[in-house]
Order: sequence, then structure tokens, then C-alpha cells
Amino acid sequence: MTTLGRDDDAYDNPGDAYTAHAAAGPLSGIRVLEFASLAPAPFACTLLCDLGADVLRIVNPADRGPTARPHPGDPLDRGRAVAALDLKQPGAASTALDLAARADVLVEGLRPGVMERLGLGPQVCLEHNPRLVYARMTGWGQDGPLSARAGHDLNYLALSGALEHLGPFDGPPAPPLNYVADFGGGGMLLAVGVLAALVERERSGRGQVVDAAMSDGAALLGGVVHGLRARGLWGEQRGGNLLDGSAPFYTTYTCADGRFVAVGAIEPQFYAQLIDLLGLGDRIDPAGQHDRGAWPETRRLLARTFATRPRDEWSWLFAGSDACVTPVLTPWEAPDHPHNEARGTFTTVAGYVQPSPAPRFSRTPAAVPLPPHTVDPDEHWPRTGSAGASGSPSVG
Repeated sequence: MTTLGRDDDAYDNPGDAYTAHAAAGPLSGIRVLEFASLAPAPFACTLLCDLGADVLRIVNPADRGPTARPHPGDPLDRGRAVAALDLKQPGAASTALDLAARADVLVEGLRPGVMERLGLGPQVCLEHNPRLVYARMTGWGQDGPLSARAGHDLNYLALSGALEHLGPFDGPPAPPLNYVADFGGGGMLLAVGVLAALVERERSGRGQVVDAAMSDGAALLGGVVHGLRARGLWGEQRGGNLLDGSAPFYTTYTCADGRFVAVGAIEPQFYAQLIDLLGLGDRIDPAGQHDRGAWPETRRLLARTFATRPRDEWSWLFAGSDACVTPVLTPWEAPDHPHNEARGTFTTVAGYVQPSPAPRFSRTPAAVPLPPHTVDPDEHWPRTGSAGASGSPSVG
């Protein structure tokens, strides 16, 4: 076994800082063994790490991709202890299995069957540690006709029905970056599954497998559309619906400086404020808000009006109102917004601005995030004490 080199100063942190970090937050005392992968599983582990879990990531030293070299500026790498271990080398799987025996949670984001071929599948790991929560992150799930197929966020959205309603009503569906399936329907869902399994373990004394599929999660996030359709409030096709950008009071507009504002004045009292502050009370009757035949003309009037002033001037005008108008900020502007500054919504890790841990807790607040650091796993997780929360004995 080898450890990553310390040639990057960002990885040199005071030794006590990580002890303090792991001791803060509601998941303090929970050990998470993470096998390096891309996007959704690391995001889930970041959530667990931010909440106080002690996350140890195993990376392949032969890998030349981004997973082999965590970056201090990447929120998906922060707070980790990182050790290099080539699982294809003799004895490496045995080392990893020993780590799994000392962990509360194992997280892997590889294709179905890979961990089994490495000798680290859930059956083997749970035999060594019956209290282990074995969390698996895939695109299509552990079974089903597509389980062995490659895919990405856009594919999972497409097949789940979530993609069809994203994008302009007069064009094809638009990729929402990889926020929805990778992170909302993937990493976030995996973290929820892990937390639920940890709670259940307190009753049963036993671990279990969590099968989180991005295709399942994307479908779950689309539940609101199914609910609206059941109530007769959502059409079959994109366009003409309340939340898909068709409504003139729930969309974005271009301002005089080429920047944008977001308008979300759904409720009638908020819509009335919007029309009043725009000075359009003599042109638009707020009582006709849901007259879909009038939407094109209303949109045209709003677009023409917003185009007369720069974004920040509109922001100032609407700042004290409930008209639900906000500036569309870039990710680099967002940390400087007064509300985000007051809330501490963003933080700085090793000189890089990143989102702060969330949610917030009254008694067990999360620690300030730290950059990743390299360790020898045997030293990071001493062999004294067995697996399970806070070293609780394994239960058969």
C-alpha cells in the first residue's frame, strides 16, 4: 500500500484540524469507506463528511483521471482522508476488506459486478462486518435490462420522463447541467439511503445494502409533475404549463445590460405586486393571471419592460417587495450577495470559494470544511475497536 505524495502544500494541514473536523456534526463517530468514483457518490460522501463523518477515500494510484488526485478546490473532495490502493494488486483487496470491517458505511460508485470481481462485494463485506451499511451508486441500478449499460445524467433524465419538460416550449429539451440525476436524484438520494439505514441499524443491529440508481432518483424528483397531472393541472406536452417557463410570471427575462432576472410571482398577491412595480397596471389586469390565451402578450410586455433597465437596477427596485424577482447571479457572483454573506452560504477552503455545509444544526453544527489530506489507512483507523457506530461491537 502507498500513500499519495505531499508535494502540494494545500494537503499539508495541522494534524489536529482533522480530528476536530471529524468530532463535529451530527455524524461524528461514523466511519465511511469511499471507493473513488465520479460525481454522485463523491457528492454523497461530501454530504456525510460535512455532517461530521470520518470519510476515508481509496484511490487507484494507477489512475490518471481526476479521481486519483483530489483537488483542494473541489467540494467533492473536501474533508477526506485519502489513501492510494491498487485493488488489482495481490493483497490489496484483503487490505480493503479489513478497512470495511472497521467502517460503518461503505460507498462505491462502480458498475454492477465490479466490486464482486474484486472480492469486495456486499456479501463478503457483510460477512466480515454484519453492521456495515453497503451503499451502491449506479446509473441504472444493480439489476434490470440496462444495469450493465453506460449512461450519463441526460440519459437517466430522458428515460425517467424528467427531461421532456425541461427547456423552452418552442425547442428541444435542454440538459440542466448534471444537477438533476447525478446530484439530486443520485448523490442526495444515496445520502438519504445511508442515513435511513444507519437509523434502522440502531433498532436491528444489522447493516444492509442501499441500491441507489440515478434513473430511480430522477423519476422520484419528477413526482411533482405526476401530482399536477393527476389534478388536471399539467399538460401532456412541454409548453403551457405553470412551472416549465411558459407562464410569463414564472420565467426569466433579459435586462438592458444583457444579464437576467428570474420572476417567480406565482401567487396572485405577488403577481399583483410585480405588475404594479413594473408600472404595467394600465396594460395588464392581475385578475387575468391564469388566462393562458393572454400569456404571449403578457410575456411580450414584461420582456420589453425588463429590457429597459440593467439587472442590478431591477434588483434594487424589487429588493423590498414580495414580487419574487431576483437577479440571476453567476456562481462567482453568488458568494458576494448580501443574503449569502449574512448566512455564510459560501466558505473558503484552501483559498477556494465553495458552498458551505448544509443543512444547519442547533446543537451539533458542522465544522468548517477542510481540504483533502493523505493518510496511511492503518494509522487513520486504528485496529482497536470493531466496526459499527462509535466502535459498537458487530452483531450477527
